[in-house]
Amino acid sequence: MTAGGVPSEPGAVSRARPVPPFDPELGVALAALGDAAREPFTPDHLAARQERDAAARPRPSVRELRADGLFEVDELRVPGASGDPDVTLVSARPAGLAGPLPLLYYMHGGGMIMGNAWSVLPQVLREWALPLGLAVVSVEYRLAPHARYPGPVEDCYAGLVRVAEHAAELGIDADRVLIGGKSAGGGLAAALALLTRDRGGPTPIGQLLLCPMLDDRNTTFSSHQMTGVGIWDRTSNATAWQALLGDRYGAADLPPYAAPARATDLSGLPPAYIEVGSAETFRDEDVAYANAIWQAGGQAELHVWPGAFHGFDTFAPAAALSQDARNARSRWLRRILGPSDTSGGPAR
Repeated sequence: MTAGGVPSEPGAVSRARPVPPFDPELGVALAALGDAAREPFTPDHLAARQERDAAARPRPSVRELRADGLFEVDELRVPGASGDPDVTLVSARPAGLAGPLPLLYYMHGGGMIMGNAWSVLPQVLREWALPLGLAVVSVEYRLAPHARYPGPVEDCYAGLVRVAEHAAELGIDADRVLIGGKSAGGGLAAALALLTRDRGGPTPIGQLLLCPMLDDRNTTFSSHQMTGVGIWDRTSNATAWQALLGDRYGAADLPPYAAPARATDLSGLPPAYIEVGSAETFRDEDVAYANAIWQAGGQAELHVWPGAFHGFDTFAPAAALSQDARNARSRWLRRILGPSDTSGGPAR
């Protein structure tokens, strides 16, 4: 083990590894974030960092999310898994669209230890819901370490099942449901695809995995290469996985629903869109996941954005690379969703 409880890579060479250069625009944005944003998460300081994040990321109200009538937004509470508390879902859609809409069922990022279902919606609604005629349901899953595995993924599964069962009254097309998320949310979306496949639950038509957090083992080349670089390195990653898994952290028999990179069977999954930056911790595990889907006979579209750090488009939305990434995601979503006959929605 190395300092901070981070497992060392078997046979790792103790030397500095060259780091891929950052895209010039993104490098400027990363430097502007300051040292506090790049400070690694550690178990000793996790509670304080969670409090700081909650204060820095205020949760928008339903009224604010409605954006003066541009969107219809409601909060729903659905039963959790047996013995678990209810799950809050934030349901949103462009106002005035008739007919059942396709749905993006979305999990927010934050390393399983931060974030909320409301704060991600302004970007998701304007980037995808409005131009594509999508409904969105954002999941307020429980955070670690207060809720350990399987709590968060079970929250996501319970919400998906409930939404599918009540699709008609929610104005959702049950045959056109996508699941997706960013970072930890991308990992949860990948886990949800595996879980619903194995339980015979609702069948998504696609999975949108944006820089997904997939592998608890923290032993890839990129996890070592990017140590101390960017906003989420292997120290932060180990801290988050330890918070989620507790005593099961590092267990040989960890289920793939906890860490999708542990899956040995990736057959029968919906088409995946997987993106990651070349200069971030998750690069190699995300590339490996796309490759494993292909080897299982599945469909995946992989983008490795050159010089991009974790969450680059959030911190540098005007950068050319961020715009390219957003355009690529939208193009994939349009292809997966196919034609629509929704009044006021995308043209066929």
